[in-house]
Amino acid sequence: MKKIKIIAGITWAFLSLILIIVLFPGLTGFSASVSKLPFMKIHPRYAGGEVEKQIVTQSCTLDVRKPVFKGLISDRKTGFVQLDWRGTIPAEIRDTIDYDFDGNPDFYIQVDTKTSKTEMYPFNKKVKGLGISTSTSFGWAVRVSLIKRSNY
Repeated sequence: MKKIKIIAGITWAFLSLILIIVLFPGLTGFSASVSKLPFMKIHPRYAGGEVEKQIVTQSCTLDVRKPVFKGLISDRKTGFVQLDWRGTIPAEIRDTIDYDFDGNPDFYIQVDTKTSKTEMYPFNKKVKGLGISTSTSFGWAVRVSLIKRSNY
């Protein structure tokens, strides 16, 4: 019985190896077609969340995205809100942001796009600090860290 299990295991491994070698060249087309299915979406932690509001100015467009707290299984206690400036970006960005759209400004952000120096001044207890500030292929992106529930 032990020899039968060993022979079956080696046969299974060999057949799997042959199958992988044969299918490997076709996996690129298969993965591209699967990625276009409607239920396949990039996780908000990587994409920055859905655009909640667009503010259009003369030179550029500001996309304020929905706050992201999603984890793998449940929501996290900390998250972020992503801001994307698209178009012709000025040398210095200065904006007061109301990310939750309650009518009260939540933080002020100042970005020097030449030196990448970014300063953020919170007005809301839920705003934790500056996460990422970087140039992108479409303009400039900033992630501001948030706390889901304020305990103080």
